[in-house]
Amino acid sequence: MAELNSSPQNGGGKYKRKKINARVDLTAMVDLAFLLITFFIMTTTLARPKAMDLAMPVGKEDEPVGASRTLTVCLGKDNKAIYFLGELKNPIVAPSVTDFSANGIRKAIIETNKKVHDKTGKSMIVLVKPSNRSQYSNLVSTLDELAITGIQQYAIVDIMPEDVDALKQKGI
Repeated sequence: MAELNSSPQNGGGKYKRKKINARVDLTAMVDLAFLLITFFIMTTTLARPKAMDLAMPVGKEDEPVGASRTLTVCLGKDNKAIYFLGELKNPIVAPSVTDFSANGIRKAIIETNKKVHDKTGKSMIVLVKPSNRSQYSNLVSTLDELAITGIQQYAIVDIMPEDVDALKQKGI
């Protein structure tokens, strides 16, 4: 509660203005502040982690897949990647350098998927091969682009020495 204390008047001639010393008890305000802080802490939800659904194969059926349906994306340094369709020794689509923008890897995936679907009538399979010099965000960006373009079959595999040599030849 608030207390008002007045100072004693000087007894002598002149009229002096009363000085009022106000002392405010802040106990109630502190209690209210802690109640509000407690309320907001209890009712606030923290940021929820974002996760991507990942489907894993069931069983041990190893069915061979034609190289004409396989797009390989090798992630390199400086936010660059190379992609090719088929085998590296004899590619259907020659290795090309791209970035992780909508006009980069997304456009390459869409065009290659259309080409594979028109030629074979089946869906394309994408192999993502991160190198030692690639960044984790590049892998996440590639997986996002696969989800955006609707690619259902993809795998993250270890990069082969031939793929590393191809990255070095392209300067990434």
